[in-house]
Amino acid sequence: MRKRFFIIFLLILVIVPFKPALAQDPTGPIYIVQPGDSLYSIAARFSITIDDLLAANGITNPNQLAVGQQLVIPGLQGITGILDTRFINFGDSYRSLMRQTQVPDVLFRRLNRVVSPSEFYVGSNMIVPIQQDQPQYNKRVSPATGESMLELAVKNNTSVWALTDINQLGGSWAGLPGDTLYIPGEASENNASGLPSAFVSAEIRGLPLKQGGTGVITVVAQPGAVLGGLLVDHQLRFFPVDDGSQIALQGVHALLEPGVYPLRLDATLPDGSMQSYEQLILIVSGNYPDDPLLYVDPATIDPTSTEPELQELIAITTPASPTKLWAGDFISPAISYAESTYFTSRYGSRRTYIGQGTNLSVQGFHTGLDFGGGDGLAITAPASGVVVFAGPWTVRGNATIIDHGWGVYSGFWHQSAIQVVVGQPVSLGDVIGLVGGTGRVTGAHLHWELWVNGVQVDPLDWLNQTYP
Repeated sequence: MRKRFFIIFLLILVIVPFKPALAQDPTGPIYIVQPGDSLYSIAARFSITIDDLLAANGITNPNQLAVGQQLVIPGLQGITGILDTRFINFGDSYRSLMRQTQVPDVLFRRLNRVVSPSEFYVGSNMIVPIQQDQPQYNKRVSPATGESMLELAVKNNTSVWALTDINQLGGSWAGLPGDTLYIPGEASENNASGLPSAFVSAEIRGLPLKQGGTGVITVVAQPGAVLGGLLVDHQLRFFPVDDGSQIALQGVHALLEPGVYPLRLDATLPDGSMQSYEQLILIVSGNYPDDPLLYVDPATIDPTSTEPELQELIAITTPASPTKLWAGDFISPAISYAESTYFTSRYGSRRTYIGQGTNLSVQGFHTGLDFGGGDGLAITAPASGVVVFAGPWTVRGNATIIDHGWGVYSGFWHQSAIQVVVGQPVSLGDVIGLVGGTGRVTGAHLHWELWVNGVQVDPLDWLNQTYP
């Protein structure tokens, strides 16, 4: 009898072969692949193995991963729908996201491994599960001082019960002045932020900010408010634009350690009073490589010559002209020759310069973008502006600096000839000089440097998108 049972059991195994449960059951929440994702990072984020991730999605080639691709995430029992990726922007808070998305606190903490709401900083990447029939609320309201929840509800065409239920309040008495609450309806510019009353809205583009990146901060403030603020350790400068908003551009230093740093907005109102709002912002690595050792003329790394030259450069690029002189996209300053997209060295790479025949060495990073090319090729203006420097330097050779306005400057080093003068307006595409090999070089090339509010940034970013 036992022998007969064993034979039947073997036949069942042959007819119905064993498969891992994950491979049999491809159901589960869907994650949409984001820029910079890898199978390893996705698996680590959800605390699963790469093998389980491959099996659940029938992936045979781990290298075939594309932005926008949908992946089933196995092992997340009780979670369904789309796992939406959201970057936290200025003014967002842990509580406001819970209210907006209606995701239970326990579920959100589980997906994001959040221990404390203090981890909720600008630029952090959060996963929010979105169900097909799950309501989400985008319209924000805030009770004014002395305003009851009933008055707030009537003013916004909703009920007190909806207001308290959506926002998980204990009752109509629990609404506090200035608290960010959500109600049904579409967001409008006048209720798009959870900031103090002086700020109608605030947004930071291109999160998370990276080493060498450019932060674009757009603020709509109450009429007459004068804006300022701080990003890391740089004072923000705001400039008005036609739609009534104000914009600040701020570079992030390439050597700034990745981590969280202060971002503060200040508004001085017409009556002289000031309101401020501060939140931590995430700065991520630019993933810059190390360049080979560079052997150069010792005079070009001697502090007695390099430091005065650097201080002169900083003094030139510190002022912020109130008029934006460029329009649209920046273009390559090497556009006139075939090497306009051939980069011999990119921004941010870590470098060590060694003085030939000496023990003198200097460590730093490559402050610009190098284009291939030979002596005498034309250098053109990447955008409109005004020439504020044109002359010889020890390190940078024959140099030209263009002020584009709003604290944005272009520098062109190592030229064989300068073909503009200080005070000369230039337009997009105008010839400003010729490629050369003057200054600290190992061969003739064009070095293009871009400064944004006192910090060198990656020029390639400005070629790939429109600022502001």
